[in-house]
Amino acid sequence: MSAAHQAPPPFRGSLARLYRWPVKSLRGEAVPEAALDAAGLAGDRAYTLLDERPNREEAVLTVRQRPAMLHWAAAYPPGPAPSGPPVVTGPDGTRYGWEDPTLAEALAAGLDLPLRLGAALRHQDRPGTVLVTTESSRAALEAELGAPVDLLRFRPNLHLALDAPAFDEETWGPGTVLTIGAAVLETGGESTGPCVRCAVPSWDPRGERRWPELQSWVISRHDNLFGTIMQVTRAGVVRVGDPVTLQPAADLDTAGQV
Repeated sequence: MSAAHQAPPPFRGSLARLYRWPVKSLRGEAVPEAALDAAGLAGDRAYTLLDERPNREEAVLTVRQRPAMLHWAAAYPPGPAPSGPPVVTGPDGTRYGWEDPTLAEALAAGLDLPLRLGAALRHQDRPGTVLVTTESSRAALEAELGAPVDLLRFRPNLHLALDAPAFDEETWGPGTVLTIGAAVLETGGESTGPCVRCAVPSWDPRGERRWPELQSWVISRHDNLFGTIMQVTRAGVVRVGDPVTLQPAADLDTAGQV
């Protein structure tokens, strides 16, 4: 193998934070452990709210349509994999089981539109994938903007304390391998690669106010990328504090975008 195509040295670190988002576009939960499998992170974005307005029936509601969705939170019973549907907590602290017949009515009133509850057996966005971010990139973005940047704006699954340079994940092309405990994730295929961001990170994690300068900065200075999407290729339970090894691909010129 020529020197130009030798794999670079691996990066090392630990799993700093771990998040699961049971209902798409609602606030999620920080968890100490989670199961990764062929579907992605078990229970992640498995439930939805479906728009029931005329001509929009069955469309999945997101923060882009209703930022007030961030006033609501969802969490599963403790455990690495969900043992049942989530519990949803409203802005006033009221808790509703997903099967509670009053939940849809309460959400519809809070979001001011007709809706119904939806569920699926797989991740709603990109099945089999998870969103990975790094603390070096979050801290660098914060320094660039001269203001605190809450990681939860970006709704990651795995947040790494890694000895990689800031924004290095923008170059993690096909063949990049991430090992966390017994689990393995890789980039490769059209559903993986650097994550192109929508307008959601411009909203604070509780949907109270918008910071449009954050979005415009990420667009102009980072090609609208933050974090990277990886596919689970070996299942396993991961825990906060687990050691992490990231092996970049041998030929970084092949790095792609999603």
